[in-house]
Amino acid sequence: MLVDFYHLTASPIERVLPRIGEKLLADGERLLIVAEPSLLGQLDTHLWSYARDSFLPHGRHDGPAPGEQPILLSSEPEAANDARNIALADGRWRDEALTFERAFYFFDSAHIEDARQSWRALKDKPEAECRYWKQVDGRWVQGP
Repeated sequence: MLVDFYHLTASPIERVLPRIGEKLLADGERLLIVAEPSLLGQLDTHLWSYARDSFLPHGRHDGPAPGEQPILLSSEPEAANDARNIALADGRWRDEALTFERAFYFFDSAHIEDARQSWRALKDKPEAECRYWKQVDGRWVQGP
């Protein structure tokens, strides 16, 4: 399984997450976005309005037909929508992410120590391939 660590230094999660969602949906994939309840409302609103001429179809785990949502927002890492991809959007790693094919782990400077601990723990797991991404001049570049 692939774990992409995204260090949010220049862009907030609200700007980065929609692009990943767009790419996954274009490939016919589904996504589970996991975050603390206080962040879920912000992400829900932003996915509807992040672009003037577009939106990402999504729903919340406690809303209608969660199993039918291509992108599902939840406070728990349980893919009611059968997603094989999980985005941990609040800077907190959850080991349940290892049951998915791909995990996107977003963290900012406030969660850097948690990210470092998670990186060290995951690097020792043979089933996890970890990659680190950072922003350089507005682009995401894979780091060492």
